[in-house]
Amino acid sequence: MKTIQLGQSDLHVTPICLGTMTFGEQVNEATAHAILDRSLERGVNFIDTAEMYAVPPRAETFNTTEIIIGNWLAKNPSARQQLVLATKVTGPGRAMSWIRGGSPDLTGADIIAACEGSLKRLQTDVIDLYQIHWPVRHVPMFGMVYFDPTKDSNGTSIHAQLEALQTLVKAGKVRAVGLSNETPYGVHEFVRLAEQYRLPRVASVQNPYCLINRTYENGLDESCHRLGVSLLAYSPLGFGLLTGKYDASGLTGPGAPAQARITKFESTRKQRWGRPESLAAARRYNALAREYGLTPTQMALAFCYTKWQVASTLIGVTSVAQLDEDLDVWGTTLSAELLKKIDSIRWEVRDPAL
Repeated sequence: MKTIQLGQSDLHVTPICLGTMTFGEQVNEATAHAILDRSLERGVNFIDTAEMYAVPPRAETFNTTEIIIGNWLAKNPSARQQLVLATKVTGPGRAMSWIRGGSPDLTGADIIAACEGSLKRLQTDVIDLYQIHWPVRHVPMFGMVYFDPTKDSNGTSIHAQLEALQTLVKAGKVRAVGLSNETPYGVHEFVRLAEQYRLPRVASVQNPYCLINRTYENGLDESCHRLGVSLLAYSPLGFGLLTGKYDASGLTGPGAPAQARITKFESTRKQRWGRPESLAAARRYNALAREYGLTPTQMALAFCYTKWQVASTLIGVTSVAQLDEDLDVWGTTLSAELLKKIDSIRWEVRDPAL
């Protein structure tokens, strides 16, 4: 895999990124280290994590994923020089009382303190890509459909957030900055203010992108293209819906995979991935994949791997075998006829997992 420049930064990443939110919940430390070993062996140079992980978020597993990765880096000091390491500061905690007391804000001081904590847990001197996990303002995300200005609040300004990130960059603790779960407005404002005040320019935005959630293509793709901001696509398999493992059983019925996220954790069944419409749409895409001699996983990942909008696709796995399966899809192309049929399904079902 050739590396790709991330936005206008000096970071060059592989077009596949190892997402690690399963580490510390579905994946124990020994297995996580084996996955990290194999990922590096297969040529993936990009790892993404977050202070909030593991997922689903719980006080008991807060920070666990970074600790697991830090322990692996300590055992493999030469690996750090080969990797682009990304992590995220949690946005306003709200219902998560264990994260900064559940504050509805994320101050500049919070950003700096969170980064210091991540550096210690990751056992590294620098974070290559430091991202804000979600906006410090009300936006429709994680299943919400409409923007409601009456729910807005006076949180820390984008300018002040950038100034905090500037402090970290100047101190040599962060190389580049990014966003996650952002909107066209947010991306534009971060870039505009960075250019106006000579503050760090966001290199990337990490948003959901898969067959059952292509909302990125509803305007944010143009914004990022024209502004030179790269997409890091997460949940390319739609939380497992696009692997076909729920096709016969449904999300909770007899035969549902017992250790899968949507089956195992009630909180995930209440989210966008747990909607009946999301499963119904996934079943249609999965059937189409089989019609063309592909596994559902192969078609869903190849879709993301080959889209011009995507700089790097985040894959989350629970075993070395899953990792190899996902990486082996690299190089698979989808015919124009198949892509046309994918678009036809989207025209009917739209984006049920938005």
